[in-house]
Amino acid sequence: MSDTPKTLNVTEQHQLLDALLSKNAPNKSFRKGVRNYLICCLMLEAGLRVGEVVALEMSDLYFNEKPVKNLVLRPDVTKNNKERSIPVSNRLKNAIEEYHNENTHLFVGNKNPHAFEGYTIGSSMTTRQVERIINMAAMKSIGRPVHPHMLRHTFATKLMKVTDMRTVQELLGHSNITSTQIYTHPNEDDKKKAVERMDGDLSSSEKELLSSL
Repeated sequence: MSDTPKTLNVTEQHQLLDALLSKNAPNKSFRKGVRNYLICCLMLEAGLRVGEVVALEMSDLYFNEKPVKNLVLRPDVTKNNKERSIPVSNRLKNAIEEYHNENTHLFVGNKNPHAFEGYTIGSSMTTRQVERIINMAAMKSIGRPVHPHMLRHTFATKLMKVTDMRTVQELLGHSNITSTQIYTHPNEDDKKKAVERMDGDLSSSEKELLSSL
């Protein structure tokens, strides 16, 4: 069995995000869609663990009701009990803004500090709730189950293509570099692209023959 982390390709990422957003849903359902979209973006665009997502407070996402430029995870939120700072991507910034626009009532006299409210007063969403939301949207949109940690794996894999391992380690909050090394292994998309690039070695006559088949 391969140790390469399971990830989503670009098309699957778009399909999942679109399914979560529920653009054509009624108002109340659309607000939930905006929330679910943001939750997904926090894992897909910032590499948060699902436990870190549900532990977020409004003050972690907003400063003077404006999206923060850097998402700073408090030590009591992270797995290794160390503060972690992650720059906010454009997609994540837009998701945070939209969450504010669609949920202004959460910013007026709300006593619940949690970014994502649970079913009971003063509580936050649970990891199990998030897992169900992501998995249901994935089954609907891409036809296979997706665990929230797969979104974090996808974030890390994308990072590894554009920066060094030490930076990826910092952004993921890994205490040990060996935890980050799993992302140096090629995934199925990498292997497929590698084989496809060999097409460039075909002669013109070979290309002509293949195109006629």
